[in-house]
Amino acid sequence: MRYFALIIALIPLAGQAIGADPTLQTHYAEIRVRDADTGRGVPLVELETTHGLTFVTDNAGRVAFHEPGLLGQTLFLTVRSHGYTVKKDGFGFAGVRVTPRVGQIAEIRITRTNLAERLGRLTGEGLLRDSILLGYDVPKFVASHVGKVAGQDSVQAVAYRGKTRWFWGDTQRLAYPLGLFRMAGATTPLFDPHDPQSDPAHGIALEYFTDPKTGFARAMMPLPERPEGVVWAGSLAVVPDEEGQDCLVAHYSRRRGLEGELEQGIAVYDDQKDILVSKKQLPLEETWRRPAGHPIPYTEAGKRWLLFGSPTPNVRVPATLTAVLDPNQYEAWTCQKPGSDPKAPEILLGADGAPQWRWQKELPPTTSEREHNWIKARTLSPRHARFCPTHVADAQEQIRLHSGTVRWNAYRKRWILVAGQFGGKKSFLGEVWYAEADHPTGPFSQAVQILTHDRQTFYNVCHHDFLDRDGGRIIHFEGTYTNDFSGNPLKTPRYNYNQMLYRLDLNTPALRVLQKK
Repeated sequence: MRYFALIIALIPLAGQAIGADPTLQTHYAEIRVRDADTGRGVPLVELETTHGLTFVTDNAGRVAFHEPGLLGQTLFLTVRSHGYTVKKDGFGFAGVRVTPRVGQIAEIRITRTNLAERLGRLTGEGLLRDSILLGYDVPKFVASHVGKVAGQDSVQAVAYRGKTRWFWGDTQRLAYPLGLFRMAGATTPLFDPHDPQSDPAHGIALEYFTDPKTGFARAMMPLPERPEGVVWAGSLAVVPDEEGQDCLVAHYSRRRGLEGELEQGIAVYDDQKDILVSKKQLPLEETWRRPAGHPIPYTEAGKRWLLFGSPTPNVRVPATLTAVLDPNQYEAWTCQKPGSDPKAPEILLGADGAPQWRWQKELPPTTSEREHNWIKARTLSPRHARFCPTHVADAQEQIRLHSGTVRWNAYRKRWILVAGQFGGKKSFLGEVWYAEADHPTGPFSQAVQILTHDRQTFYNVCHHDFLDRDGGRIIHFEGTYTNDFSGNPLKTPRYNYNQMLYRLDLNTPALRVLQKK
């Protein structure tokens, strides 16, 4: 099927309109929210009147305000934005007074408290909705909403055959409550870290694969011969096949939603049809001898491996198609004692009392969750944990990691971890942490919180190292923003169940405490 170009522009412009439509400008007042330090427009800021009207800024930090009874009136707006704040008044109200007038700009400055800076929403409809209503000139492909995507879950991205390939899980449509459940996909040109036009803050150019009949995103792993169940594919990696040619592989799972797995296996990318096809099915009971998370190519003692894990690498396999297809070639990184009860595994300790870590093929890998349980049971000292870091500001708090990534960083000259957390203080899956180690398997001893969400979720975090700038000093990561799993019934219009992009400056003073001594 043919695919069509869609550039998702974040439009950091907070200045003059280009090609403004005077007809639109005569109908709307503009409320603009800017970062007090950078001057950039801030997306995902909620502004609420005293009588409950709520407005949410678009990717450029704008609200197109058209309330006939309120124009020209002095309004108090409560300001809410995850990781941003305004000063409270004497009664404890966090907000500002504005007087919206048609054709004028009422500006609000807010202060970022997150270490990571929000750049904008990457997927879904209405990325620059308010900017369009205000008459600002935006790319036509943004306004036309090619792909007709309402929401997308959990990104995977990999460079393959001269392009970056993007894949998402479940994808919502506007035309019906049930969407696409067999992976959506897109491509972009490879990013040049030295080219200002490749700066993610200026936008990410996506070419969605679409159905020519409906214009909606099409299935990237259709499995037409097995119509039952949703399909999730991940852990994409490029390895040489039997003839030495690059091959894009992935793990896939066909399942009844969250209830149960119907099929799992290894898929390969068909370059002619631009789809993933099943190459080999794996036994359903095989839980770890398979790709997981976001793979890391890694060379040790002259041998090239793929390291897997979510978020921390704890499984490896030789980096060839033959090996990826063979469960017997997978190895797990563990400190579990051989012969111990699988339901209550013991730790293999050395003479010094420290866990004995090794690669082996019989036992499952040790995870952050397993270490967290050992620490709670006081069978593992926190100082010996590899995947369960201590809060850098509170030695009593151990971070139980959720999904994320580990990548080599040229600026820090270390392996860096960006991952979510189970059971954060402000939201169950809305906190994101940063840690460093000398080896991809850790130990990640201490972590700094870089992102928080108040009773909203931000999960399946992925650091895209191909977007790194300034020699790795600036990194970019994204995740799924949603009210799912948060206990909060409120969904943020347009933003809910979509991908949000953040950037982090690794020269931030708060991260220097992690520098290698």
